[in-house]
Amino acid sequence: MLFEGKFTEDGFDNRVTRLFGIRYPIVQAGMIWASGWKLAAAVSNAGGLGIIGAGSMYPEVLREHIQKCKAATDKPFAVNLPLLYPDIDKHIAYIIEEKVPIVFTSAGNPKTWTAKLKENGIIVVHVVSSAKFARKCEDAGVDAVVAEGFEAGGHNGREETTTLCLIPAVRQAISIPFIAAGGIATGRGMLAMMAMGAEGVQMGSRFVCTNEASSHMAFKEAVVAANEGDTVVTLKKLTPVRLIKNQFYQHVHDAENSCATVPELEELLGRARAKKGMFEGDLEEGELEIGQVSSIIKEIKPAGDVVAEVWAEFKQTAASPFSY
Repeated sequence: MLFEGKFTEDGFDNRVTRLFGIRYPIVQAGMIWASGWKLAAAVSNAGGLGIIGAGSMYPEVLREHIQKCKAATDKPFAVNLPLLYPDIDKHIAYIIEEKVPIVFTSAGNPKTWTAKLKENGIIVVHVVSSAKFARKCEDAGVDAVVAEGFEAGGHNGREETTTLCLIPAVRQAISIPFIAAGGIATGRGMLAMMAMGAEGVQMGSRFVCTNEASSHMAFKEAVVAANEGDTVVTLKKLTPVRLIKNQFYQHVHDAENSCATVPELEELLGRARAKKGMFEGDLEEGELEIGQVSSIIKEIKPAGDVVAEVWAEFKQTAASPFSY
């Protein structure tokens, strides 16, 4: 067998699907300005795990999205919560009050909130970019880990470890379930990750290009139009972020080549740069966060179709992995 788990009559049985109560080990990433309740509900209804991205939401807005998601699906869904944002305690309070079943934390110390969330019956998953931090997550008591390689869009790990190297390293480092992320958009990619030891996959860029994603249509079309080499990781002096090259990127590139200081880069970045690009559709002066895998995404379609197509290709390729 190439991977752990087994096919069932209506899905797949392994530690990830049992942990989340889902049919397929396919997780939609909680991306800022793209992952609202409509996308999360659509993915969950299709058999995967949909995630509301709280990174771009005030606490009251997050609560509204949670309530709307609960009304739109009776399936499990999750909230992604970057721990570096302000008002985290308010986000946590609403998550507990609304009885969100699963929380994915990121960009911070998993020890900070894991115990509190688990005390309230919430499954906790933490996103990491190295085997070292995966071990720390297991020690902190999380239920599962997302291991995200450097191909991923948005904020990236400083280790610059690619998914191909990261996944087997994490498999050796921990015993809890873990999910691969970074550069995955197809069933073949999913099979490759699970053959290396992952028990599920998380996809972000592929779900940006869906009808239900809350990102601006101009941004979705820019992702579909992206080719190899059109994304780059920049702002390494602040927090590394992968984005599409545009006028804003050129400003950053020129500033970094001129040895700009951290305060100068912070001033250039300013406020709401990601919102300007991904939510408002300013393709020149906005920050357009997306992964390298955007170069093979060529169509905007319903999220449910994405889940179905990825799963069908995974099953077909698993049955005959060397056919083309």
